[in-house]
Amino acid sequence: MSRWFATCAKGLEYLLRDELAALGAAEVHEARAGVHFEGALEIAYRACLESRLAGRILLPLAEFAAPDDAALYAGVAAIDWAEQMAPTATLAVDAVCTQSAIQHSRFAAQRVKDAIVDQFRERAGTRPDVDLEQPDLRLNLHLKRDQATLSVDLAGQPLHRRGWRTAAGAAPLKEDLAAAILLRAGWPAIHAAGGRLVDPMCGAGTLLIEGALMAAGVAPGLHREYFGLLGWRGHDDALWQRLRSEARERADAGLRALKPLFFGSDVDAEVLGAARHNAQAAGVAGFMQLTRREAGQVTAPEGETRGLVVCNPPYGERLGARESLPPLYRALGQVLRQHFANWQAAIITAAEGDLGHALGLRAHKHYQLFNGAIECVLLLFDLAPPPVREPRPLTPGEEMLHNRLRKTWRHVHRRAQREGLHGYRIYDRDLPEYAAAVDVYEACPLEAEGPLQRWLHVQEYQAPADVPAELARQRVRELTRALAEVCEVPRERMALKTRRRGKGGARYGRLDRREEWLRVDEDGLDFIVNLFDAIDTGLFLDHRLVRARLRQLASGRDFLNLFAYTGAGSVHAAAGSASRTTTVDLSSTYLDWASRNLALNGFTGPRHRLMQADAQAFVADDRGRYGLIYVDPPTFSNSARAEDFDVQRDHARLLLACRERLRDDGVLVFSNNYRRFRLDAAALGDAYDIEDWSAASIPFDFTRNRAIHGCWLLRPR
Repeated sequence: MSRWFATCAKGLEYLLRDELAALGAAEVHEARAGVHFEGALEIAYRACLESRLAGRILLPLAEFAAPDDAALYAGVAAIDWAEQMAPTATLAVDAVCTQSAIQHSRFAAQRVKDAIVDQFRERAGTRPDVDLEQPDLRLNLHLKRDQATLSVDLAGQPLHRRGWRTAAGAAPLKEDLAAAILLRAGWPAIHAAGGRLVDPMCGAGTLLIEGALMAAGVAPGLHREYFGLLGWRGHDDALWQRLRSEARERADAGLRALKPLFFGSDVDAEVLGAARHNAQAAGVAGFMQLTRREAGQVTAPEGETRGLVVCNPPYGERLGARESLPPLYRALGQVLRQHFANWQAAIITAAEGDLGHALGLRAHKHYQLFNGAIECVLLLFDLAPPPVREPRPLTPGEEMLHNRLRKTWRHVHRRAQREGLHGYRIYDRDLPEYAAAVDVYEACPLEAEGPLQRWLHVQEYQAPADVPAELARQRVRELTRALAEVCEVPRERMALKTRRRGKGGARYGRLDRREEWLRVDEDGLDFIVNLFDAIDTGLFLDHRLVRARLRQLASGRDFLNLFAYTGAGSVHAAAGSASRTTTVDLSSTYLDWASRNLALNGFTGPRHRLMQADAQAFVADDRGRYGLIYVDPPTFSNSARAEDFDVQRDHARLLLACRERLRDDGVLVFSNNYRRFRLDAAALGDAYDIEDWSAASIPFDFTRNRAIHGCWLLRPR
C-alpha cells in the first residue's frame, strides 16, 4: 500500500473523494484542492485512467524541512534518483511555494533540478535533459511554511487533457469541470432512466462530449497517448496494459449500446465546427445532433419529455460585457420554462453579480465551483411544472380589490393606448387596505429588438404600526396576485418594493442587482429604466407633462438642467431644438445614465454638456446665461460632497441665484415632490413673475393624488 495525493480544482474535492473511493481507494479524505488516499499501484493507475475529476496523481517520495535553498538542495540530493529514472531520461519539475522563505517557484524548481542533475553527473558521468512538455519523469514540489513535499507526477500532464480536444472556442470549459457539472446535475441517473442531454450554448462541445463518454463508460484517459508514469522506473507496464485493455473493452461495449441522446446548438458556426471535430476525435460524433441557432430558439427534441439541459453561458469575464448579458439569461430562462417541462437543468455562472437571478427560475441546489480563477456557482433546477391548484374563493377584500383594479385598468389602459403612452400609473392607494402605487411600463430589454412587454413597478407604502406584519405581507401577496391576473403580467416582470419614510422623504438605496435595463418610449423618445435595482426607476412618470412643456419651451434656447437625475429633461429639451444643453448632477452614476439617455436618442457631442457638480455650487460658480432652466431638486439632500439642501428652506435662495444665470427673456421651470411645500412668493416676487402651473402639470393617471408634485414657471421681471 502506498500513500497518494490526487489534485483537483477547488470545489471538486468531495466529488473526487467519492470517485476515488468507488475506484477502490482506501483511507480517502479530502484536503484543499485535492484528496489523500491509499492503495496499491493499480489504484493509482486506475485513477490516472478513469478519474474524470483529478488533475494529477502524485506519489510523495520525501518530506523534509527546506528553510533555504541549501536545505532544499540537500533534501532532494538525499533521494536515490536512479530508482526513479534513467540517467538519459528527460525531466521536468513543477513547484508551488506558499508562506515560505523561498518564494519564487521557478527558482525552487531549478534547485530541485540542479540536485538531481548533479547526482547523476557525479555517479554516472551523464545527466538528464529537461523536457517541459512530455518528460519521462515529472516531479511536483509543494513548499509550504518551509516544509517540502516532493512527489512523482504519474499523470505527467493535467488529466483534464483527455486527448480528444482538437479545437476550442474563445472561453473553453475544462473537461474536469464539465464532468463535475454533469455529476452534480445527476446526469448518470438521468441517462440510466432514458433521458436526453441538451446544451443550448454548446460552444466547442465539452459538456456534450463529456456527457456522452460518461454515459458510454469510456475512461477519460483512454484517448491520451502520454502519461508521466510511462517513463518512471517504478512503472509496471504489464499492469498498465491490462487496465487499458479492460477499459477499452468497456468503452467498446458502452459505445455499441449508446443511443443518439445528445443535442447541442450555438449561434456561432465556427465554434460548432470545433464541436464537430472534437466529437469526431472523441468517437461520439454519431450520437450528437449539432444545430446553429440562438439559445432563445432552442426547443426540446421532438417527443422527448425528460432529460438534462446543461449550459455554460458567458459570465461577462472574457466574453462580452456584463451589462449585455441579462437579456441572454432571461431568454434562456424563458426557453427552459416553455419547452423543457419535467426536465432538469444545470447552469453554471459567475458567483459575483446576479446573472443567475435573471433566469427567472428558482434553483433547488447551489454549488460553488471554480472555472479557472473565476469563482462560479452551479445552479440546479427542477423544471417540473407547478401543481395545478383549484382556484380558491376570494375574500371580500380581495373581491373588492379585483373589481377596483379591473375598473381602473379598463379606463387608464385604454386611454394610455389612445394617447400612445408607454409608462403610466394605474393604482395609488385606491383602497386603503392595499396601500401601494402601481406603474405600468410597456418596454423591451435595452439591447433587444422585438415586441414590447408589460412590466409592473409596485411600490408598497409602509404599513402603519398598528397593522400586524403578517397581515401586511398577506395584503401584498393578494395585491400581486390580483395585478398578475388583471394586467396579465407574470411575477418575474413585477418589481415589488417597500417605500419607507425617513427624514426628508423616502429612503433611497440599492434593492437588487438584476441589472435588468429596459427601454421605454415617451413622446417618441427612448429612455432607459431599471425597475428592480433602486427605489426609483430612472423616469418620474408624474413629470411627464413637465418634460413635454420643457420640450415646447426649449426651441433655440440654451438649456440648463439642475439636479438632473437621469437627464430625461435634457433629452426632451434637446428634442425641442434647444441650441445647447447642460446637465448637472452630483452623482456620477446618474450622469452616466443621463449620457446613455442622450446618446440613445442621438444627442451627443459638445452641444450637450454633462457636469458632475453640486447644483448650488454650479449656479454660484458658472458664468453662463441660459434661456431655459429646469430645477427639480430632491426634498432633502445631505451628501458628504455638497452643502446640505432642504427644498423648503433653501429653494428661494437657489432660485434667486438662478436669476443671475437666466436671460431676461428666459423661463425657469421649478418643480418638486415635497407634498407640504409652499413656494416663498414674497422672497421671489421682486425677481420673477410667477405662474403656478401645478394643476395643469399633473397627468390624468396621477389625479388621484394631485399633491404628488408642484410646478411653477418663473419669468424674470
